[in-house]
Amino acid sequence: MDEMSSAQVEALVPLLAAFEAAAGEGHITRAAELLGVPQSSLSRRLKAVEQTIGVQLFQPVGRRVALTAAGHELFERTRGLVRSLGDAIDVVRSNADPDSGLVRFGFPLTLGPVSIPSLLADFHAGAPRIRLHLVQAHGSALVDMLGDGRLDLAVMIPVPAELPSIILGHQPIHLYVARTHPLAARTEVEFGDLAGEEFIANPPSFHLRRLFDSWCAEAGFTPHVALETTEFETLRAFVAHDLGIAVLPAPETPHPDLVRIDLAGEHDRSIGLVSGNHRPTPAVARLREHVAAHAMSYLPRTDKTV
Repeated sequence: MDEMSSAQVEALVPLLAAFEAAAGEGHITRAAELLGVPQSSLSRRLKAVEQTIGVQLFQPVGRRVALTAAGHELFERTRGLVRSLGDAIDVVRSNADPDSGLVRFGFPLTLGPVSIPSLLADFHAGAPRIRLHLVQAHGSALVDMLGDGRLDLAVMIPVPAELPSIILGHQPIHLYVARTHPLAARTEVEFGDLAGEEFIANPPSFHLRRLFDSWCAEAGFTPHVALETTEFETLRAFVAHDLGIAVLPAPETPHPDLVRIDLAGEHDRSIGLVSGNHRPTPAVARLREHVAAHAMSYLPRTDKTV
């Protein structure tokens, strides 16, 4: 293949995002959804990449697409190139105007109705031209997005060991029961007292569920989980209807039909501010400093209020 001209390279750069998405997803429809463009537009961009380079990069496999040998080599050599280019442009623009820019910020499913919006509203009041792209997800998803650059910062519970972090505090875990449950009159229970109870919990992939299972194992029993749900507010609603009991962090809004009971011993999770392994823009650094300094004024504290 003849050496590409600078004009050809310039034309190819905006098409690499389409190539990277399709190569990563292996599916035209999902890649189009990821980029927020019509499927027909994505297909045209992929054809344009192949025409510019002069080789076939994809081959159909049923409803999916697979990379050819040339496509595999191009993907390995350009993986992350578009994101790196975008990061470079963000840095240049942010350095030119440190009071503006974009920060991609994540936070866990157990925080959101009160603490994180209040914390970010305070930040916005002092930095109104910094844009925030927010993602609320469970821990493993936040780790993945920080690791590959889709997020700049995240408040996480617990703090992962593999990424740079600042410990902000700890999230206490308690037992929650319906007001009509026999345990509702107790102020504290041992985990071993719960061996015969029916529980409502998150799926086994959730960190809180793994922690809960380990605490039960330490107490000498395997919990009977009657219902599983990914949504914490739905889980609390099931508990309020006395369909089971649950081990949970404190809700951010009051639940008058729930009773909180202390668990004997230490039962909590670390709360941290986690960064990706990439150079932060001034806007990212500014939000990181704000969260590190002010987070515990907004995050739930250890008290006796449900």
